[in-house]
Amino acid sequence: MDLLRSLRRFALTAVALAGVTSTSAQTAPGGPETPAVDPAKAYLFAHMTKERYGVLHYSVSIDGLHWTRLNGGRPVSTDYHGHASIARGPDGRYYLVGNRSDEDPLIRFWVSDDLIRWTPFGTYQPDLTNISGHPHALQRIGAPKLFFDRASGHFLLSWHTPNEDGDAQDPERYWASQRTLYVLSRDLRSFPDKPRRLFGWDMATIDTILQPDDHGGYCAILKDERYPSYDWTTGKTIRISCAGSLLGPYPLPSPPLSPNFREAPTLIRAPDGADWFLYYEQYAGTSYGLSKAPTLHGPWFQVSGNTGVPAWNRYEMPAGIRHGSMLPITRRQYDALLKAFPNP
Repeated sequence: MDLLRSLRRFALTAVALAGVTSTSAQTAPGGPETPAVDPAKAYLFAHMTKERYGVLHYSVSIDGLHWTRLNGGRPVSTDYHGHASIARGPDGRYYLVGNRSDEDPLIRFWVSDDLIRWTPFGTYQPDLTNISGHPHALQRIGAPKLFFDRASGHFLLSWHTPNEDGDAQDPERYWASQRTLYVLSRDLRSFPDKPRRLFGWDMATIDTILQPDDHGGYCAILKDERYPSYDWTTGKTIRISCAGSLLGPYPLPSPPLSPNFREAPTLIRAPDGADWFLYYEQYAGTSYGLSKAPTLHGPWFQVSGNTGVPAWNRYEMPAGIRHGSMLPITRRQYDALLKAFPNP
């Protein structure tokens, strides 16, 4: 135990010498914390709002915990619509994916050099017929997500599609039939293969995002879309599954990382690299929750925030923000966003 304490003190000293400020690791449990801040780093949250579903808004943070809306809460694009998901491509540009609605047959892409001006880049129409392991898929494309895998040089585009309609007597039949589908592309212009299921297990999943694993391989963070019951207590929670390769096979996912009735996970690394911050929405637009862990394999715990009692809060998010994606940016990009989208 003394050796572990010594190693921990050494790591904290190394972080301080590197120019990152943090006192949280030295604080007694429940005591006030000073979040880590790196003068070169910041974060962007591209998201929609409860009032304007599917419309692009921005919030920013320098510590990954305390967020400020930009542009006086107004949209930052008049063209984009979707559940904002941004990936940085091999050319250094940023690619944004969305669609007009779940019924829209097209997945749409935008591109930006600076995260300020977005221009249309192209479209892709998935062929949802004869998908292996997902017969009779409906023409529905839910919440497209974009991930660029540097190791393979491919974009992985994913979304969720059901194969059963719901009705007033059984609305959950529709959601229980959702499965995560994907295609690969080198340039978001050509998509040589048909969509496939990302996971082999028979479980409803939506809102899947991917992250390279700390220990090698990849982790998929997803929403377990089954309805909670005594037989399926993990329903409507955020869970994680890690595999050795991008396309798996992924094992059955972990126990829940969130309470029930949470969705739209997004993940960032703390400025000092000590923790992962996993955010998720308590729908519909009620609040954002946060769990954190030192590695993607845990241990995970929920962080107190958005309580209405400032002394209890370890994080703060503006009211009414909904689905989107967070990404690290430089402090120079942060300053440029503040200038481009100033608050009154």
